Amino acid sequence: MTMNPNFQQVVMKPTKHERSRFIIFSFFILFLCAVVSIYEVRSGNLLKFGRRTFFSYNASSSASLPPLNSTSDDIRIFIGILTLPDQYQRRHLLRIIYGTQSPAGAKVEVKFVFCNLTKEDQKVLVALEIMRYDDIIILNCTENMNQGKTYTYFSSLPEMLNSTEGPSPPYHYVMKADDDTYLRLDNLVESLRPLPREDLYYGCVVPCRSMDPFVHFMSGMGYLVSWDIVEWIRVSEIPKNHMVGPEDRVFADWLREGRRGRNRHMAKWAMYDYPEPWSVCTHELWPNTIGVHLLKKQEKWIETLKYFNVTQNLKPSKLYHIP
Repeated sequence: MTMNPNFQQVVMKPTKHERSRFIIFSFFILFLCAVVSIYEVRSGNLLKFGRRTFFSYNASSSASLPPLNSTSDDIRIFIGILTLPDQYQRRHLLRIIYGTQSPAGAKVEVKFVFCNLTKEDQKVLVALEIMRYDDIIILNCTENMNQGKTYTYFSSLPEMLNSTEGPSPPYHYVMKADDDTYLRLDNLVESLRPLPREDLYYGCVVPCRSMDPFVHFMSGMGYLVSWDIVEWIRVSEIPKNHMVGPEDRVFADWLREGRRGRNRHMAKWAMYDYPEPWSVCTHELWPNTIGVHLLKKQEKWIETLKYFNVTQNLKPSKLYHIP
């Protein structure tokens, strides 16, 4: 077959019109590529800028706004119940009472506090309690009520509780309570929420007819101070030089001489003595109670717990029948 020598030239050589279309199409492709490139660059920068903005937002907000599951705003309260080593039954009762209370928005830790053990049976039984419950503090002192035990308790806490790993301060408030006092933790926490977390002295003023916490002092049934006062007790010479005497009165003397506790909150009449026998420090049990004192006998504990219906959340079960 003979091929026309000009055939290939005719086929391969585009016309003027085709060349124009090709040039226009080429420019269009180049334009699209340019647009896409510009978009990718701008989009990439925008995404990068967006990521930087978002990261910066998180970083800046994380310093001022806690995560949703944070408990940094929870009130942290440490309660030391001053008792005696041989009070095994009382500690068992109080463990149940405080272990079944869970105040919202608060971390409340309860420990039992006494001085050095002196009997062989104490060394065994108390050691078992520590192994099982880890809720006992044994101070380096000789057991006493009004000769320095309270000072040893407060002054020992900073070394015991301060930690580089935990929050600072470890607790906002520290309380000293008697083992014949029933504290209702929900009401205690709610009463503390609006109060200052520095230089605070809180409790029930005695003598019971007094209504002036700056003149008199808070009852030893249970008084509370902010952590900065605990730190002050540890380093000040004022408490060291005045430890003998009724411990609650002596404690107030420290604050008065050291010009501490300028913020004072009187929890009267939410803290009071058990109604019987009657005195100027008693009144009937009532719902707004924070603390009831002088529960020396089990019968008084039972009546108090019944009044506040502390077993209302007992779940029904086939394992027991309680009429």
